[in-house]
Amino acid sequence: MLTYRNCTLCPRKCGVDRENGQLGFCGMPAQLRAAKAMLHYGEEPPISGAYGTGAVFFSGCTLRCVYCQNSAISEGGKGLPLDAHRLRAIFEALIDEGAQSIDLVTPTQFLPDLLPALTPKLPVPVVYNCGGYESVETLRALQGLIDIYLPDFKYADNALAAKLSRAPDYFEVVSAAIREMYRQVGSAVVTDGIMERGLLIRHLVLPGYLDNSLRVIEWVAESFPKNDVLFSLMSQYVPMGRVEPPLDRRLTQEEYDGAVSWMELCGLTNGYTQDFSAATTEYLPDFDFGGIL
Repeated sequence: MLTYRNCTLCPRKCGVDRENGQLGFCGMPAQLRAAKAMLHYGEEPPISGAYGTGAVFFSGCTLRCVYCQNSAISEGGKGLPLDAHRLRAIFEALIDEGAQSIDLVTPTQFLPDLLPALTPKLPVPVVYNCGGYESVETLRALQGLIDIYLPDFKYADNALAAKLSRAPDYFEVVSAAIREMYRQVGSAVVTDGIMERGLLIRHLVLPGYLDNSLRVIEWVAESFPKNDVLFSLMSQYVPMGRVEPPLDRRLTQEEYDGAVSWMELCGLTNGYTQDFSAATTEYLPDFDFGGIL
């Protein structure tokens, strides 16, 4: 049973009693908090579709990425408290608006409250959108409730993960977590351009760290049967906050083209690339509690 007491929901296993006010790495109390619920058109095409995915952005995070674009909610804690009943009503309202899926954005720290809101099964696919840094034991509690896993695979280099996201065990943890996700949902199923089930792995190419991207691509290509999972190679990095070189600049076309070429050489043809126009903050959500109030 997942609980906020002696909290071990994420791989950090802080062991704090969140029900009695103690805060662990995620910085969140034992009550679900979210900052935005909206029809979102910025996910990969089979997730957003023509009518958008119903995205709910949860507060807090189990990573500390120095380049985070959502730091107001991931570290700042911006959000409003909800209970499972209200969250379920938000899901249903998004579906009534035309959402082709429900997109749970960084939800792990609130799973004890989230699981009741997912029962009974929603009539559209449920997407688990996360940083990939997940506990296999926690993921097992989601079996049968999640249709699509949408994890990041940020790093194949643990030293880089420690430096940029305070996760020195990132590669081992994420590789195990993604294998568990695949075990649960299996081969990707896309019907009429809409993903119904499966695993879509994302990787953001970072300026100055192309070697890391090449190793991530290799791992994905070697770990799953050809075309069984979808892969999204993202070019949308934008410097945020006070980042140090080389993260203080945008990605170059040469860096991204190098990653795309390696992706093709490794046989990852079942996936998505981005145009450089994606490298903008224009499409970042305004965390104004829309859809939550």
